[in-house]
Amino acid sequence: MVLKNSAVLVIDDDIDVLTAVRLLLKTEAAEVVTEKNPENIRSLLSKKPFDLILLDMNFNSSINTGNEGLFWLKKIKEFGSEASVIMITAYGDIDLAVRSLKEGAADFVVKPWHNEKLITTIKDTLKKKEGSKAAVNHASNADSIVGNELLGNSQVMQDIFYKIEKIAPTDANILILGENGTGKDLIAKAIHQQSLRSDKPFIKVDVGALTESLFESELFGHKKGAFTDAREDRVGLVEAASGGTLFLDEIGNISLHQQAKLLSVLQNRKITRLGTNTAIPVDIRLICATNVPLSELANESRFRKDLIYRINTVEITVPPLRKREEDILMLATHFVNVYGKKYMKPAHAFDAKAQEKLKQYHYPGNVRELQYTIERAVIMAENDVLQAGDLIFSPIESIKEIPEEPKELKLSTIEKNTILKVIEKNNGNISKAAKELGLTRTALYRRLSKYDI
Repeated sequence: MVLKNSAVLVIDDDIDVLTAVRLLLKTEAAEVVTEKNPENIRSLLSKKPFDLILLDMNFNSSINTGNEGLFWLKKIKEFGSEASVIMITAYGDIDLAVRSLKEGAADFVVKPWHNEKLITTIKDTLKKKEGSKAAVNHASNADSIVGNELLGNSQVMQDIFYKIEKIAPTDANILILGENGTGKDLIAKAIHQQSLRSDKPFIKVDVGALTESLFESELFGHKKGAFTDAREDRVGLVEAASGGTLFLDEIGNISLHQQAKLLSVLQNRKITRLGTNTAIPVDIRLICATNVPLSELANESRFRKDLIYRINTVEITVPPLRKREEDILMLATHFVNVYGKKYMKPAHAFDAKAQEKLKQYHYPGNVRELQYTIERAVIMAENDVLQAGDLIFSPIESIKEIPEEPKELKLSTIEKNTILKVIEKNNGNISKAAKELGLTRTALYRRLSKYDI
């Protein structure tokens, strides 16, 4: 579902907000209806269906609960509306907004907002709604499992679809393995959408990007004053996912210290916000993903085996695109249709040489690289039929195709140069460099001394 075909209802007792949203969306949506009094919601919903509702969290109404937004969110659900609801909240009510996700809201926006951000949130919500409506029938439609994004006719993808179908209704912890760009996040979403928690939050966290200092605050939350920048209470992402699914991406990149903290939460199913001693129970379905091979992950100097067992009740390995050649043209055709509609271009087809070029390429960037290649081709193409010359694969990935021959073959020189490159890559961070080299900090310091670095 796209915004331009959607009917949007905006409910807020601030006339300025209603006017601003109506002006913003009048050229974006098919219809925009604004309402100041939430007590008219039932009447409005009985007259026509809406695709999306923007609902304020606080009203000066006769219902003085302190969280009127949650009250009216519940009423919208009771009225039988299938509209996705985005809550409008002030910065001080973030905790209430997070709670609204558990009560069935699709998302929330904080005012004042940036117009571009609001439109993106609305479009993403409508896209998720369309994806959740797409029924997944393995027997009759085995080439599609989550919306129209996770595709494949190859046997290896059929096996993955079957495994998803079997494990999704359970609460088993899932570990998804695969190279970057293979679609691990799509598989995580598919599992959530087919689970018994599909109407609850799906929270994705790139834990590999969290620093040591942010890890606990982001995941477990904090109380005001817990540290210098803790200016107010904050709900952690684990708590926000309670009742639903927590997806920890790039789990293979977290430190041993972070692993110990995470293991404690998974064992006890409780979190403690920074600055408090109160344990809060959480009910999550855990899905993790990493591009680190399981053989490397099993190295205890890098990753705790007890944590691997905890997150890996069931394992799904996503193959690289070069190992599912029969899916390439299907995916390319899908992306052509997607970007043809997005950029209002005529329907495209591939000539024989373009098809051959697509099949022969080795895709070091996997499905993501194919996607961007097709998007570029659709934008730049002069004809309705895409030719081989229209397909320009990423030069970023091509650099990796031919490894540079070392000029010096002496083992000690190669080791020294490798250490220098990894330290430079990690901006002088010895801990990260040691981790990437597979060494302890002490071992790396010995080599630095050995080579007078």
